[in-house]
Amino acid sequence: MPSAKRFHRSIALAVVLAASLAACSSNRSKSQAPPLGEVFGAEDTYSRSFPVVPAVACEAARRALLGQGYLIGRMAPEAVEATKNFQPESDIHTQLAVRTTCVPKADGGSIVFINAVQERYALKAQSSSASVGVSMIGSVSLPIPIGGSNANLVRVGSNTVQNQEFYSRLFDRVDFYLPGTPTDTPPPPEPDTPPDPVIRGQE
Repeated sequence: MPSAKRFHRSIALAVVLAASLAACSSNRSKSQAPPLGEVFGAEDTYSRSFPVVPAVACEAARRALLGQGYLIGRMAPEAVEATKNFQPESDIHTQLAVRTTCVPKADGGSIVFINAVQERYALKAQSSSASVGVSMIGSVSLPIPIGGSNANLVRVGSNTVQNQEFYSRLFDRVDFYLPGTPTDTPPPPEPDTPPDPVIRGQE
């Protein structure tokens, strides 16, 4: 009987060990999976090539953003940062921060990279100033008492915009403001003044 008990105990230990190894393997495979499905695919959602030097491409990006109501926070020859504020609800505030980087290509053109981050803020009652992070200017404190209360804007979420249509339309606006596009092309000359009409009887 003792040998039978030892045999059953050995089987039980083997089962527990196999289950533990399976769990470890499962956890390892999960830990190695890319975060949120990030796989670095071949699609160019965040970049597009233009046949102009980086400084000209970034200037076109600045005009495209200004034309859509964005506030330019930083402008450099090869970089543009801008923000736009939204208020979808009375107690919700959303800020869209767009960062543009223009890098040269070997053929004399440039690649424009655009990344947009959406940050959401909500009114929350707090006893002290709320310190929230803004990607474009670092961490700032927003002690905003609304209506005499102690409510402050507190960041409640942040995510990178991944909507391909958003970036496609933005790149199309950048292309629209490049030199040689309708915005920079002079109007066509006025047509020549037609000759005075011939009045019958005066031929």
